[in-house]
Amino acid sequence: MDKQAEQLLDIARAAGDAILAVYHQDFAVEHKDDESPLTAADLASHRIIVQRLGELDPDTPVLSEEGADIPFDVRSQWARYWLIDPLDGTREFVKRNGEFTVNIALVDRGCPTVGVVHVPVSGVSYVGQVGKGAWKIDPEKGTQPIAVQSNRRAVARVAGSRSHAGDSLKRFLERLGEHEIVSMGSSLKLCLVAEGVADIYPRLGPTSEWDTAAAQAVVEAAGGKVTDTHLEPLRYNTKESLLNPHFLVFGDASEDWERYL
Repeated sequence: MDKQAEQLLDIARAAGDAILAVYHQDFAVEHKDDESPLTAADLASHRIIVQRLGELDPDTPVLSEEGADIPFDVRSQWARYWLIDPLDGTREFVKRNGEFTVNIALVDRGCPTVGVVHVPVSGVSYVGQVGKGAWKIDPEKGTQPIAVQSNRRAVARVAGSRSHAGDSLKRFLERLGEHEIVSMGSSLKLCLVAEGVADIYPRLGPTSEWDTAAAQAVVEAAGGKVTDTHLEPLRYNTKESLLNPHFLVFGDASEDWERYL
């Protein structure tokens, strides 16, 4: 990792500490217009990341889930920007299962080039720098390079959501054949593919761009792919809406994953 990645990791850890301060006490849960939950932890993390990124790189704009009301005619002019989810997996946070993350990505011309995914409860972090490598940083095991499973297993391991499931995913799994589900919350599902624990993560439901950018950088830095359902790379800030299309995350690029849709 270079200095920039280490600085982003420090920022993510500081935000994670602020999240844990809320996590370990009673907290109120509000709901946004789309019914997604919001807590004081989301806002505390947002403030820390925005402030620290402003100090680190004052010339690069920031787009955050908790500050996403920036018109497209403004952000469409950005060549580079920070895309953050201060607390990805608020539903997991509310359930207190530990499977939530802090996501920070640098997006350059629509492509995530650097990403940090930090897990406050475990202290584990994933860092990806496209073209340089990807790493898992574990407080107990230290820093280890990670890579995708480049040849899918005979019994495919499928990363799946603890909070989201639907008919489209069920049809995908039926067509896939024999498989094993690895359940996980938040952007950690992409990280399971990045470190080779899972072969495929099909996301056939709604997500927003801040949910995926940081982990996409980790996956691509680890040798994997994050694509739409036509196997075109997932790209960012190309339209008015900040919703992603349905997408696939995989390590084995020789497999025709599209045929299972």
